Amino acid sequence: MIGLAIFLFCALLLVAGYAVYGRLAERMYGVSHSMTMPCMQQADGVDYVRMPTWRIFLVQLLNIAGLGPVFGALAGCLYGPAALVWIVVGCILVGAVHDFLAAVMSAEHGGANMPYLVGRYLGGWSRHALRVVCVGLLLMVGVVFTTGPAGMLHALVDSVSVNIWCVAILFYYLLATVLPINTIIGRIYPFFGAFFLFMVVGLALALPVSDLPVLPEIDFTHNVHPQGLSIWPMIFVTIACGAVSGFHATQSPMMVRCLADARNMRPVFYGAMITEGLVALIWAVVGLSLREIPTEYMLAGKVVVPLENGAQALTFGQLSLVSPATVVNVACSMLLGPVGAAFAVLGVVVLPITSGDTAMRSCRLILAEAVHMQQQKVAGRLVLALPLFAVVIVISQLDFGVIWRYFGWANQMLSCFTLWSIAACLRLRGRFHWLASLPAAFMTAVCTAYLLESPDCGIVLPGVAGNICACILSGVCLLLLYVFRKPGIENGSVAQD
Repeated sequence: MIGLAIFLFCALLLVAGYAVYGRLAERMYGVSHSMTMPCMQQADGVDYVRMPTWRIFLVQLLNIAGLGPVFGALAGCLYGPAALVWIVVGCILVGAVHDFLAAVMSAEHGGANMPYLVGRYLGGWSRHALRVVCVGLLLMVGVVFTTGPAGMLHALVDSVSVNIWCVAILFYYLLATVLPINTIIGRIYPFFGAFFLFMVVGLALALPVSDLPVLPEIDFTHNVHPQGLSIWPMIFVTIACGAVSGFHATQSPMMVRCLADARNMRPVFYGAMITEGLVALIWAVVGLSLREIPTEYMLAGKVVVPLENGAQALTFGQLSLVSPATVVNVACSMLLGPVGAAFAVLGVVVLPITSGDTAMRSCRLILAEAVHMQQQKVAGRLVLALPLFAVVIVISQLDFGVIWRYFGWANQMLSCFTLWSIAACLRLRGRFHWLASLPAAFMTAVCTAYLLESPDCGIVLPGVAGNICACILSGVCLLLLYVFRKPGIENGSVAQD
């Protein structure tokens, strides 16, 4: 009962965060509800297309909720219940503020992408650097979110090979990248959303009434990672989606270009991130409840069967290190039965697919903005899209572990750039910049410490030395925020360069 009470308390905190801190962030930034939105000024029938708010919310939610709130939460729960603290606190104070205010900044500048916004508030050098980071990150998303769902679909339909599933997914991505946003994405996301909601609601309702002990261990200070990895800074990179993710800032401008009423920006962008936090919370609780239970089941094709006699039984926590997709399949089967599990797994599969398609679309838009290429005609879109997909195919031949190793760090580094640009914008306008500058400093310390200390990155400094360097860099960034003022930007100005 204590574990269930903690789960419900965390969920209520996330909802309260939307109602209280989301409104506070809106007021501190000074969001204008009378602002004319980009789709009302620049409608082009391709990227600037007015859509209903409920549909935009659903598209935004599915855009940002890739495999992160599932696989990341399962990996994060290996550190213990501290994962729940980071999901709740990170989502409310960092991730939702990051997504919401990045969207507001984009709306104020005609639906501009993050490289433009970062360059405007942090300087031209950062614009060019961030274009490289964004394109590289989005291409890695395209690869990861092709091979990941392809493997899960193969587990459901083993008669179709992983390679065929990859080709089918990439073909869908190409269509979603070049066709008008309301042709495919705006039409089929409600159906994808149905699988997604079934997965979320089904697991949330099934877990308390199942035979599994909900949160059997509630020691928030004890690190139980099986490989001995430290909570700081590893957990803050492991759990990105659901807490804070730089990838989200590349997705928000697409929906900004489709939203007609500025009054709905907080419900759409802050609200979608809180909803993703709830998804991560549910999967973290599932992972924590399963973590120490020996695996009695493994998937053999589509049938759940006992382990062979004499086989070494792993805990689900150990299994999630090598095959989180298997843990997802087994957990859904245990909680929802075979039919419910099939629908729930499809709900998990649509998450990376509905992020991969918009990742490639966002990549096209960033390149189009960089080279000033009009995108009203299909030919202009194909000129940019086809080379991007060729690069994705090449990258997909690399070792998946190498790609994933740097994906998490690059993703969180992008969140640092976004948060610092929001903080600079707030300070230049005379607003309460600590709303963004404190999260920016924290994430800068996280990313620096991870780069210096993580065995994945090859530097591996001792923890004390890495943490000192991380704190120094964060302090320098805060100092620069105070002494730096970009010429030509006055308090309250949102005029285009």
